Amino acid sequence: MTNQTLQVEGMSCNHCVISIEGALQGIGAKGKVDLASNTVDVSYDENGLTIEAVKEAIEEQGYEVV
Repeated sequence: MTNQTLQVEGMSCNHCVISIEGALQGIGAKGKVDLASNTVDVSYDENGLTIEAVKEAIEEQGYEVV
């Protein structure tokens, strides 16, 4: 498993948390959103997913990975 922390812009509420964590779960990754620091801690299997796919899943929800 690979663990990475991503900086994400546009998160402000519990809906954001549910949206991002649900999208990551949908592609087989685990995510933990921290609204206070605007970060998402992501764990994923690098043999099945790329960091680009993880970022795309977040961005498809309307957030910007910086």
